[in-house]
Amino acid sequence: MVDVPKGWQLPTNDAIRVEDIECLSDNWYHLYRVTFDLRRQNGEWQRQQREAYDRGNGAGILLYNRADRTVILTRQFRLPTFVNGNENGMLMEVPAGLLDDRDPAAAVIAEVQEETGYKIGKPQKLFDLFMSPGSVTERLHLFMAEVTKEHQTSKGGGLHEEGEDIHVLETPFEDALAMVADGRIRDAKTVILLQHAQLAKIFD
Repeated sequence: MVDVPKGWQLPTNDAIRVEDIECLSDNWYHLYRVTFDLRRQNGEWQRQQREAYDRGNGAGILLYNRADRTVILTRQFRLPTFVNGNENGMLMEVPAGLLDDRDPAAAVIAEVQEETGYKIGKPQKLFDLFMSPGSVTERLHLFMAEVTKEHQTSKGGGLHEEGEDIHVLETPFEDALAMVADGRIRDAKTVILLQHAQLAKIFD
């Protein structure tokens, strides 16, 4: 019997047999090495090993002000981008965070309050996506919500005890799209949500 990590959901599948799951690191999140047999298209069984980084599932949201034709973005330091060529490590993003065993909508409402100071009601669910399926287990739940200036009840900025120092940016929608086009916005979830907003014509 394979010891399955907490939170993992291994579907029943007659083409995949998981033989072993070994924890390589649990320093911050968890890195596992999984040994499994995969039945190939020709019917042959092949033994493989892959590593999977488990940081939990998350949620992100695009806040938009229809009257002012703006979107609410954040800007913060992201170490992994800094060590991979992002000169100052700062990244523009939509508000987002880990679920931590919460319902995705409840989690994103809380993250919005912490990061931006906006207090929102029930957001509109859009997608449930795997953002880096070759190595990371995370499923990201993406939402949208309309806001006005009255929804901002505090300055936001994130939690000091978690090392967060978040800048809140209210950006014209057309400027945000231009920043996607010229590479100033490089975060995948943010690009997806902005392009969805463009396709959905939320400001028309």
